[in-house]
Amino acid sequence: MKKPFANVFIVLFALLALTGCGSSPSTSGSDSSALTADTESGSSTETVEVRMAYFPNITHAQALVMKNEGSLEEALGDGYEVSWTSFTAGSSEVEAIFAEEIDIGYIGPVPAVNGNVKSDGDVIVIANASNAGAVLVVGADSGISSVADLDGKTVAIPQVGNTQHLCLLNLLSENDLSPVSDGGTVEVAAVDNSNVQNMFDQGSIDAALVPEPWGEILTASDNIELLLDYQDIYLDGEYPVAVVVVRKDFLEEYPEVVETFLQVHIETTDAINADLDGSVDAMIEEIESITGTAYDKDVVLSSFEKTVVTTELNEDALWEFAQTSYDQEFIDEMPGDSLIDLSMLEELQEAE
Repeated sequence: MKKPFANVFIVLFALLALTGCGSSPSTSGSDSSALTADTESGSSTETVEVRMAYFPNITHAQALVMKNEGSLEEALGDGYEVSWTSFTAGSSEVEAIFAEEIDIGYIGPVPAVNGNVKSDGDVIVIANASNAGAVLVVGADSGISSVADLDGKTVAIPQVGNTQHLCLLNLLSENDLSPVSDGGTVEVAAVDNSNVQNMFDQGSIDAALVPEPWGEILTASDNIELLLDYQDIYLDGEYPVAVVVVRKDFLEEYPEVVETFLQVHIETTDAINADLDGSVDAMIEEIESITGTAYDKDVVLSSFEKTVVTTELNEDALWEFAQTSYDQEFIDEMPGDSLIDLSMLEELQEAE
């Protein structure tokens, strides 16, 4: 009479044993990593997510080529998942970094400075990407033959507080001029680069300080001409127009990822300078896939006569941008020593 109860006990014991063997720890939150399972071996491996940011601009040339060729994904290999997000404003990219949605980003030097200050040092510049790449153009019938002639005129810049804006403010200051917003006589208007031609045609603006390739595109028009070339805008053209930043937490948690990225960044920079013609094809293809706009190859190639692709950072220029940002009250304090860390880049370059 006791045998049925014994059988039930044995079955229950077996079920409990199986349940215990099949249990696994739960995971919550992803940050920059996720847990994936190897179904064949039954083991679990960590997949590190590397979230990249960039602009569809030629000043972010390495990012465009890198994404187009998949070279970062190839260098990192298995266990890493790379995603790319394009931005059109430095402020938006900085906000995404603050939200821990971006780990490494190509960005203008002024937003990089602002991001470092506002994050208490959590946004760090680890390399340069490109220098110069901006010109000042004017209406052919505007009567403007010098910066001093901007008195009483309207000048377009891509964004308030960006690199071209600060370059313009420096030019105005050097010529004893200032914006209307500061009690001066020069109206400064934020205009999307793609709309600058229309604003000139309508007579709404008299001049514009724009990044390439827009300088080349605009001066191809009959009613727009070049006033200041790239080397006359700021510091003889020896200033960064795009840099690379990383989140401090990501750098500390995944230094091997940042090192691999920097190695690819160096190699891509060298490849662009060695074969600009081939690299431009990749850039144009990538920009078109994002914006739907196909740039003329000759225009882009001409733009690189005014844009220097380089990993070498002019630190003095970056600090001058920081000082101007502070003077213009874009930031409420100067950044600290955490702004720049080129140690990993320099070690990789020395090892070559």
